[in-house]
Amino acid sequence: MRRALIVLLIGVLLYLQFVLWVGKGGVRDVRDLRVKISQQQTEISALKERNLGLAAEVLDLKEGLEAIEERARSEMGMVKEDEVFYQIIESPGESENSSAPGQDLQLNESLESPQ
Repeated sequence: MRRALIVLLIGVLLYLQFVLWVGKGGVRDVRDLRVKISQQQTEISALKERNLGLAAEVLDLKEGLEAIEERARSEMGMVKEDEVFYQIIESPGESENSSAPGQDLQLNESLESPQ
């Protein structure tokens, strides 16, 4: 009788240890959840920084004409009335970083007027 009770208790102990380490809600699951939480917190931090930058850009576009003008110039290629626009075009085969003296450059000049 004692022997059967000891075997039963050892079996229960082994089962509980198995559930603790490997089973659902065990140590492995807790460790995996902590890793996921850490990854999500990192992602959330990056998204918050991006949102702050976008909010600042929206505010700048709503309040300042300089930002609108800068966007129109850089993204749409717009120029002011009676403004001279110079475009420097490198010869084929030339890299942007190599600006040696006497380099052959074409210069395009255009006067833009509103239509």
